[in-house]
Amino acid sequence: MRRYVLVLTVLVCLMGFPALLYAESGAAPTLFVATDGSDSWSGLLATPNSEGTDGSFATLEAAREAARKLGKGQPRRIVVQAGRYFLDKTLVLSDKDSGLTIESAAGGKAWLFGGRKVAGWKKDGEKSYSVSLPGVKEGKWDFRTLIVNGRYCRRARLPEKGTFAHLSSFNVPWMSTTGGGWKRKPTQEELTTLRYKPEDLGEQFDVKNAEITVYHMWDESLIGLAANDTQSHTLTFSSPSGHPPGAFGVKKYVVWNIREGMTEAGQWYLDRSGGKLVYWPLPGEDMSKAEVFAPVVESIIKIRGGRDITIRRLVLTVTTTPLKAGGFGAGRFDGAISISSAENCLVEDLEILNAGGQGVKASGTRIRIEKSHVHNIGACGIRCSGTEVAVTDNHIHDIGLTYPSALALQGGGKDSLYSHNEIHDAPYTAINCGGQRNRIEGNLIYRAMTELHDGGGIYCFAGNGLVLRGNFIRDIIDTGGYGASAYYLDERSENCIVEGNLSIDIARPSHNHMAKNNTIRNNVFITKGDMRLTFPRSSGFTFEKNVLLAAGKIIFTNPDGITTWSNNCFFSRAGKIEGNKLDRYNSTGTSELKPGAGNALADPQIVEFDKGLVRFAPDSPATTLGIESIDVSNVGPHP
Repeated sequence: MRRYVLVLTVLVCLMGFPALLYAESGAAPTLFVATDGSDSWSGLLATPNSEGTDGSFATLEAAREAARKLGKGQPRRIVVQAGRYFLDKTLVLSDKDSGLTIESAAGGKAWLFGGRKVAGWKKDGEKSYSVSLPGVKEGKWDFRTLIVNGRYCRRARLPEKGTFAHLSSFNVPWMSTTGGGWKRKPTQEELTTLRYKPEDLGEQFDVKNAEITVYHMWDESLIGLAANDTQSHTLTFSSPSGHPPGAFGVKKYVVWNIREGMTEAGQWYLDRSGGKLVYWPLPGEDMSKAEVFAPVVESIIKIRGGRDITIRRLVLTVTTTPLKAGGFGAGRFDGAISISSAENCLVEDLEILNAGGQGVKASGTRIRIEKSHVHNIGACGIRCSGTEVAVTDNHIHDIGLTYPSALALQGGGKDSLYSHNEIHDAPYTAINCGGQRNRIEGNLIYRAMTELHDGGGIYCFAGNGLVLRGNFIRDIIDTGGYGASAYYLDERSENCIVEGNLSIDIARPSHNHMAKNNTIRNNVFITKGDMRLTFPRSSGFTFEKNVLLAAGKIIFTNPDGITTWSNNCFFSRAGKIEGNKLDRYNSTGTSELKPGAGNALADPQIVEFDKGLVRFAPDSPATTLGIESIDVSNVGPHP
């Protein structure tokens, strides 16, 4: 009898205090979550027991609460078994969760959905299907992202392609960000109205449904509508745009989410007036079998404070954004995973896809985001800043699908590293960084700046002591406006080094604006046409040991911004190397540029470059000038 009582007592203790299971072994206590679990179980078993009385938890919330009871700060794990998990609210972690790891079980991936599966489709007109959604008509459920059979779907839009040209003007000078922005502050009316051509928009479209993207220069505003005055042909916004329509001389806009914009298969719109979701299937799509997901939350996981928290090997998908202007870089939105005021946290080997806002938004001390795949994202890929953060070995692509001003990767803070990321197919800047003593190294960037202007492959604003080294940027085109470049040091960038980088087929490899005392050294810039390097309102630059090879002319705009020229090799196959002098932004004349002794105007005799390994012929003048060969063939994520 005494033995029975002793055994029963031990079992009760172990059930009530599972940490005791690990006290002797030193292993981190582990809790399990599974699709066939129950929140009434202990969570200590990876699979249900034979009696069906115990096993894994069903939800992350239950596992988090159980992990908190194990004690704050000590290592403990939540292992999520492979499968799909649908979250109606964000999983929030805090200081109570310090030391916690949440990860997929080995050999499989757990998918966390920030939304719901939509079913029950019925024919709606000749080509479309629809389904009633609770809360849409009442304004309690609203979204700008729809995923059908794994595809980030296009919304209904007018015009069918391209943009409309509006009639609003805002002829006020932009004084630069440092100069305080607009010379005259825009009025509320200028920020909330747009005049349109009557032939562009019909009078019958539903204002409650309609949303509008107003394009600016380096960003855009996606906002709702409050009214449409069909007499004056004026739209009134439901919230202010980031800049007035017509600012910077840009007069482009698009109208979204109206039935009149359903012009091709694969499109959808949210009918707020009718309380339903409308979709036009692709050829062959069977809506009785289609997997359709609509988002509910903006963030799936939030870490607010805390330290030593790890999120690993999960798949995060289907999130939304509020209806408001996103600001520069679409930065006002949250991430599928969101971290703030945290320390020593790790995000590793995640896949984040089909998210409406940011993939990752993080700040803190010693935050690491590594080896993750972020793609098909409505806003930014990864935004991470703080002290001693590291964003390394990630693959980021197809971002800005809803907000074209989105940044693929934004960094900042101080003493941080942004390295060996592969970034491509971005409508605006691939990497944006400011702050102090940050390093941007070994990144592979291509097909950025496909839609907006005044940015680049790597764009730095107000950076001090930044190092841009060993990056490879190619295939960035200039679509107009304020242009696009490979390496861009903007306002208040000082004491930065741009070194050992390669750019191929970019007409403006180096742009520098209101920057000073920076060094551009041992880079190789190659283009098939004219090449332009620009230094408006810049000063104190050192330009040394660079190789410039252009099939057309080589033009330096405001060459007076360069104080020191030495040991460079310039070669224009057109035989023209020019300097274009400026008075602020106005040209005062172009003439032949003579950079002086110690520089060579000769063919550098590059024998290889396209794969990132730049080699010179043995008798190259570049070698005589002490220019080192560049090898950026190992850029991007490590194998």
